[in-house]
Amino acid sequence: MIARATTYEELKEAISRAYPTLSPQLQRLSRYALDKPHDLALGTVAAVAQANAVQPSSLIRFARALGFDGFTQMQQVFRSHLVERGAPYRERIKRMQQGGNAAGGVLHQFVGEAVGELRQLEDNVDAGALHAAARLLVEAPQIHVLAQRRAFPVACYLAYALNQLELRARLLDGLGGMLGEFAHGIRPGDALLVASFRNYTPAVVEVALACRERGVSVIAITDSGLSPLKPAADLCFELGDDSTRPFRSLVGPLCFAQALVVGTGHQLAATSARRKARAPRRRRGQPQ
Repeated sequence: MIARATTYEELKEAISRAYPTLSPQLQRLSRYALDKPHDLALGTVAAVAQANAVQPSSLIRFARALGFDGFTQMQQVFRSHLVERGAPYRERIKRMQQGGNAAGGVLHQFVGEAVGELRQLEDNVDAGALHAAARLLVEAPQIHVLAQRRAFPVACYLAYALNQLELRARLLDGLGGMLGEFAHGIRPGDALLVASFRNYTPAVVEVALACRERGVSVIAITDSGLSPLKPAADLCFELGDDSTRPFRSLVGPLCFAQALVVGTGHQLAATSARRKARAPRRRRGQPQ
């Protein structure tokens, strides 16, 4: 008997664990639950079923697979999370998106979606985990940054910005098909900062898993708890991603990358201040 989750975080973990054993229809509902928790919290059985092209009975099976008696009981966990996170502002954004604006056209649509994405980002990222990631980057003798395809701009920015902080950061661009060979140079104790979103790049996932096995500290930036990067990561940031959009945005990942860099800068300054405070003060007249 599966233990029933009582909090949203527990439910996310339960969905991630159960995902490989579920049918294709229930896997589709799993992604919907993680990508659009607010829609699941507020939707009727019929509406959620229609959005996922499944029968309403599939929602009952999905809830029971996670240890609940029925869909309503599971939905209550999502609704509790909605109350905690302050739904009214999010709902205003959603109504703005749905209302449309012929005068604004495409730009208005993308700006509205970006605002919603950033609110979701704020909900998904734990400040304590962000602080821990910054500390790990500061303490690592060498930082390796890896991403390909859609996520590649995120890696480029991180490698550039971390070098501006005078940290040893190297971009693994896989030039000439040499990603595997370059990755072999990552040593235990180093940090691997890796980003990948659906559809995940197999080579990136393979490098992350191999590095974790060798004792490399892995920080993953991805979209959900179903990402194959999660098992490879010491710290995994699940930013959320609406894959139903024809053009998926990088607004959230790049904003997160900036927050991580600035947080790392703060951590670097704090570490430097502590070292200076511990250093013995020289007496007047003592030779330099």
